[in-house]
Amino acid sequence: MRIPELDARDRAILKLLQQDGRITNADLAEKVHLSPSACLRRVKLLEESGLVKGTVMLLDEAAAGLPGAAFVFVTLDQQGRQSLDAFEAAVGRHPEILECYLLAGTADYLLRVVFADTADFERIHRNVLTTLPGVVRVQSTLALRTVKRTTALPI
Repeated sequence: MRIPELDARDRAILKLLQQDGRITNADLAEKVHLSPSACLRRVKLLEESGLVKGTVMLLDEAAAGLPGAAFVFVTLDQQGRQSLDAFEAAVGRHPEILECYLLAGTADYLLRVVFADTADFERIHRNVLTTLPGVVRVQSTLALRTVKRTTALPI
């Protein structure tokens, strides 16, 4: 199901589910003015379409002891398929790397890394980032404060 194929009720369902993935079907149905069975059918169709990727619980990073965030630009020595695959596989093994994007530009990748404090970030930099396969340059920018962060898409 593509976005243009969604009607107003589907969009309302998706907006509400993005705000609260734990909302009960009864409450969801009431808010979108459907019967619970019709609402459940629509949710199942949205899930089956592949538009709904999964349901997760978002944790507060500071409360979890990881208040620091860094955005790290990584440059590799080679950009061949094997080099990219090796780097990406290694990134997947490090839980402190929350996001990884392949870039077009001067750097090859952008990573979002969380850490407890400066000593922890130094450890991650020394023992993780600089040891990833093919890395020749690491440039980090530390976030001072999160101004906006959302997982909700503008449906």
